[in-house]
Amino acid sequence: MPLGAARAQPAPKPAPAAAPDPTLLKVARETVAQMRGDRTATIGSMAAPVIGMMQQIGIEVPDKAQVLVQEVVMPTPTAHYDELLVIQARGFATVLNKDELQAIAAFHVPPAGKRFAAVQPPLARIQRAGMQQWMQSVMPAMRGKPTTAIQAHGWPPGKPAKPH
Repeated sequence: MPLGAARAQPAPKPAPAAAPDPTLLKVARETVAQMRGDRTATIGSMAAPVIGMMQQIGIEVPDKAQVLVQEVVMPTPTAHYDELLVIQARGFATVLNKDELQAIAAFHVPPAGKRFAAVQPPLARIQRAGMQQWMQSVMPAMRGKPTTAIQAHGWPPGKPAKPH
């Protein structure tokens, strides 16, 4: 076999994760639905960022961008919303047990829990902006440190480090 032949073969695919227990998956699906809150409000909260994207690609008039998003873009995620819940439920069922999922779902039933679910989209945007602001504030302190560490390890600059 030629030297490069082994590299030409595709990498083996990872084994699929075991499917969660159907009962656990059902509880996870109910939990995710509770956490997401009102379906219409959740889907509606997705529209604003997409309107911004439309404006970035050249639809500069906000009203026209909004019409395109409502008429063309949003029907697809609306039609496939349950698929999102299933994907998220699988993730939850992977890391949480039935008791934990039920406690989380129970939290989202009272008014405080429903309010928490309702504010998730704007809260996520605020948290992302805060994370970006924080990263920008710590970047100056991190500048130069990787180069110093590379030199301390004796690695040649510009070349990947060899594993130990």
